Amino acid sequence: MLGLAIPTPANAENFELPPGAGRGKSVVILGAGIAGLVSAFELQRAGYDVTVLEARHRVGGRVWTVRGGDYVEQFGMPIQRAEFDEGLYFNAGAARIPSSHRVILGYARRFGVPMETFVNSNRNASWDFAGKVRQDRRMVLDLQGHIVGLLAKAIDQHALDQAMPKSELAQFRRFLQFYGGLAPDGSYQNVGGASGYAVEPGAYDQAPSDLPPLSLRETLPTPAIGLPHVFEFIPDMQATMLQPVGGMDRIAYAIYEQVKPLVRFGTPVTAIRRSGDRVRIEHGPQVTEADYCVCTLPMNLLSRIPNDFSAAKKAAISSAPAYFKSVKVAFESPRFWESDDQIFGGLAWTDRKNENVIYPSNGFNQHKGVLVGAYVAGWTNQDNPDAFAALSNEEQFKIVRDSIEALHPGKSKLMSKPVTVRWGRTPYSEGVSPLWPGNGGQGPRGPQYSELFKPEGPIVFAGEHLSYQPAWQEGAAVSAHAALKLLQAMAAERTTAAA
Repeated sequence: MLGLAIPTPANAENFELPPGAGRGKSVVILGAGIAGLVSAFELQRAGYDVTVLEARHRVGGRVWTVRGGDYVEQFGMPIQRAEFDEGLYFNAGAARIPSSHRVILGYARRFGVPMETFVNSNRNASWDFAGKVRQDRRMVLDLQGHIVGLLAKAIDQHALDQAMPKSELAQFRRFLQFYGGLAPDGSYQNVGGASGYAVEPGAYDQAPSDLPPLSLRETLPTPAIGLPHVFEFIPDMQATMLQPVGGMDRIAYAIYEQVKPLVRFGTPVTAIRRSGDRVRIEHGPQVTEADYCVCTLPMNLLSRIPNDFSAAKKAAISSAPAYFKSVKVAFESPRFWESDDQIFGGLAWTDRKNENVIYPSNGFNQHKGVLVGAYVAGWTNQDNPDAFAALSNEEQFKIVRDSIEALHPGKSKLMSKPVTVRWGRTPYSEGVSPLWPGNGGQGPRGPQYSELFKPEGPIVFAGEHLSYQPAWQEGAAVSAHAALKLLQAMAAERTTAAA
């Protein structure tokens, strides 16, 4: 969701195990999400004999794109069948990729997956807070103007004379005048129409007229608006954001094409056992044995699978944080947001229970698109995901329709074919990512976290949960690389010992 991403080091996308290092050695991989697929590709090209066991009938894990004809199964809910028109899709899981994510973008480049811009911020979109709908540009730029105006006032009243040398202070004051669009007296008045026009500049004698600025209170009507104000400045939400052309799952399937014969679908793991210095994976009445195992299963599921792990490993898994459980709702619709409001991609924000609206960043000026009318992840209220997930499908759809009606009066009736995905009720996921402490999961995790990624005999562990880029495809990919380094070191040591 909101990991404050650490940029992946340069050249990390050039990962490669020693060619031929795996000859005569076998590996079973648990899970065909990004971590599992990356592991399978890298191990196969190093010569290992690889088997991938996947419980679902698709690859990608939480990178899930729903298209027309696809079924959405959720625990305790009626099965939904998506009815989107041909070529339309709903990214029910992963939504975007930061341009700093070198490894996952490196795989996209390697396998020829075309990328396009994901518009993560759009000043034409609107925010709906405390019952008032206002454009993004007014909320963001008027707040900036008021803050800058207050700072300029402090300088003019000599309140900052001790903060910096007089010459620097004068230069800074001139910059503030320009930066904040301040009036000559230093007050903020939306000079030049940056936050919007009452009358647009036009032909002949149609001179522009600036909108009066919102008050400081109007730009901060409720604490729920805090994150929307800073969202685009968060390191992993900064432009340029990207998405694969045709759906977020295109990278996963591009990797899958390289390892297709190795993947066994519909094969949920029922036990993880040791067999001497090898592994024995039980899946229903069948068994797969191998020299090594790469386990990419999320901890919330791994904790329930019978295993032969050490007491320390079991304790670390059982004490791992709970997984957050976001919800997304999408509708097919004519693109009224483009034709009527000139909104091409971007986000709308609200303090209603649907929290976040994502306008499609593909297919501009086409007749129809898929509008994500709810992305409920605790953006504006940490209690929203559980509360929203507990509602019936129809109750969720009504909340979204009401929200879109507030943002686009008279247009909600055009929306059709709704689909909702509750990640807490999605089989073989039951959540999105562990709620690690600190900003976006980058706080201290303690000694039990270190235990989670220690090898368990011939078993190594990978997944976005074992990275400081949680809830991102990048975290899954780099954790796979780290796990494969451990596996290769163990294999080399075993080969040396047998020589």
